[in-house]
Parts: sequence; C-alpha cells; structure tokens
Amino acid sequence: MKRPVIFALVVIALLAGALAWWLLRPAPLPAFELIDETVDAGVARKAESTVERLRASGLKSDGGVPKAIGGSAGHIASFTWGSGDGQLGKSTSDESNAEAPMSLTVDQLGNIWVLDQVNNRLVKMDKTGKQVGTVPIPLQAAQDVAVTADGTALVMDRLVDKSVAVIGPDGKPRGELPIVGKGLEEGGASTGIFSDGNEVYVEREHGDSVMIGDSSGKASTDRPEIPGRPAGDNKTYLTAGIIDGRAGLVMVTAIDKASRQHRFTRQLPMNQPVVGLNALDADLSGIIYLGVIVEQQGSTPESPLFGVTLLCLDPLDGHPLTASQLPANSTPEETFREMYVLPEGGVVMLVRNQLGAELVRFQCGQ
Repeated sequence: MKRPVIFALVVIALLAGALAWWLLRPAPLPAFELIDETVDAGVARKAESTVERLRASGLKSDGGVPKAIGGSAGHIASFTWGSGDGQLGKSTSDESNAEAPMSLTVDQLGNIWVLDQVNNRLVKMDKTGKQVGTVPIPLQAAQDVAVTADGTALVMDRLVDKSVAVIGPDGKPRGELPIVGKGLEEGGASTGIFSDGNEVYVEREHGDSVMIGDSSGKASTDRPEIPGRPAGDNKTYLTAGIIDGRAGLVMVTAIDKASRQHRFTRQLPMNQPVVGLNALDADLSGIIYLGVIVEQQGSTPESPLFGVTLLCLDPLDGHPLTASQLPANSTPEETFREMYVLPEGGVVMLVRNQLGAELVRFQCGQ
C-alpha cells in the first residue's frame, strides 16, 4: 500500500476517534446558576444539597492547609456541675443520652449566653464571665440558642415542641414560632437557629435557611429562604459540609449577601479523618472561621483521640490563612453548638470535663 494511502487512512482514523470522543465525552459540571426561588424576590442558588452546590460552583483547592499550631487560650469562667449559681446542669440518665449545656452564643454587647437545658434555663454572663442572671426556658427539649440585634433570646426545640421560643430582653416570653411549615417539613431537619437583624432563621440540613418569624414573636407567613446561614460580618451567607470524612475533605461556600452572587466554594483537605464540624461563622472583619473535629494520629476504636482544627479563611476566596489545634470535648454528653465566633475575632468554647466546664477564648493561629 502506498504511503499517501496509509497517511490518509491514519488521518481518517484520528478524525473518527476525535468525533467519537466528542459524542461520548462526559457531560460538563453544570454552570453555577442563580434563580429566583424566594418569595420576596431575593435571588438564591438552585441546589438540592451542599455537595451539588460544590459541583455546580467550581471547586477550588490549595492541596493543603497550614499546619495547625496550638491556639492561644484565655480563661473566661469556670463552672461545676449542678443547678445553683456558678453551675451548669449535667444529666447522665440511663434512659437517655448524657447531656451537658447544648449551646452558647454571644450578643452584641459581648454578653455570653449558655443554654443550660438540663436546668431549664439560660445562663447569662458579661464579657468577663461574671454571671448576671438566668432566664427560664418555656420548652421541653431545647437544643440551640441565638440572640437578635435588639437583645431578644431565641431558643430552639426541634424535636418535641418543634418551635422557637422568643424571649424579650426583659426575660418575658413573647411567643413561639413554629419550625415546621413551608421549607421545613420536619423539625429534625433543623440544624441551627440564627438571627439576621431582628429576623429569625432556622437552618435546614446545613444548607439554606428558612425565615420563620421575627423578634417580636410574629410568625412569617411566606417563610422566604436565604442561601446559607447569615454570618457575623453582615455581608455573607455561609454553608459547609464534609465531602469525605475518612479522606479528611471538607468544604465551605460563601455567598455575597447584598447581591446573592456566589463568592467561592473551596475544598479543604485536612490530612486527618474528619468526624464533624463545630463552628462556621465570620467575624466583623469578614474572616471566616471553620471548626473541624478531626481524629488524631494514634487514635483507635478502643481509645479514640480527637482534636479541633480551627481554620481562619480569607473572606474573598476562602484560602486558609491560619490553622490552630484546639482541645476537643471527649466526654459523652450530647451538645449542639459548643463553639461561637466572636465579633471582634477569635472564638469562645465551652470545654467540658468530669468535674465541670470552662469557658475559654481561643485566637486563630496565635
């Protein structure tokens, strides 16, 4: 066979192969899409899950995060277990999960609120850790707490009463907002209570948040949604999730609050197995904090060893700025939110032990 004929056959074969690849190539990841899906005409992302959001918005990865160093700690207050002043409740009933304080939050004046649901109360402290009062909780199974801009306390019971108690700055109940309704078909899907100004939001399965009412105690009739939890910088909506726990992969997505435009989605390889997330928020400067509970080297099923890696992320593209290694709570009490990001930067964490608990302030990367 002559060379020109062979050459022509080779060219035809290559063109046929290219055509077959083009026709059979995998479909590209869907482009990030903005649609109108809220009642008040706000623009939110179309996504069925956090992982779909990750695929739809363009994954970024640095290939690693900074090596975690010991975070500087500052003592705020100590408590023994009990029901009096200077104490927090702990339950070790044989018929239910062990419980310690489920959640904590910080209001705009710097007061720290601890949800002491075992004693059916909120414990309020000033920024120095001095107890300044307690507030009764009118719910059966409270799990989370937030405080609105006007000082109203919000307490969430997602399992029994399936409502959020609204308690005014004077300590008097203003009413209860139902959790179940449009956007939330079951109370157990609620993964956090948040406020944005005086609006009250419940997060749905670590993704979008549903507005259920306001700090006056008035329930929302249309229950609009926002694409994540409102962050403390008042500029961002945040979501986070575990992509692969054994591989140590987590992700964070940020949405610009004013425009509802996607800012970034970033994959963060922790280089350690991940068992949970215990913080996601931003301080007033915009720095994003992510608390990741990791399984430490030397951990075994018989003797598990855990730590918390606290990441501080750049507000524009989410790349890790610093990482701190903090202690993890190892006692078996059930909790809901044990760490809170402070407006001025850093976090406050309720660290438990057999004798009691300690409120500790940590800074990221110092």
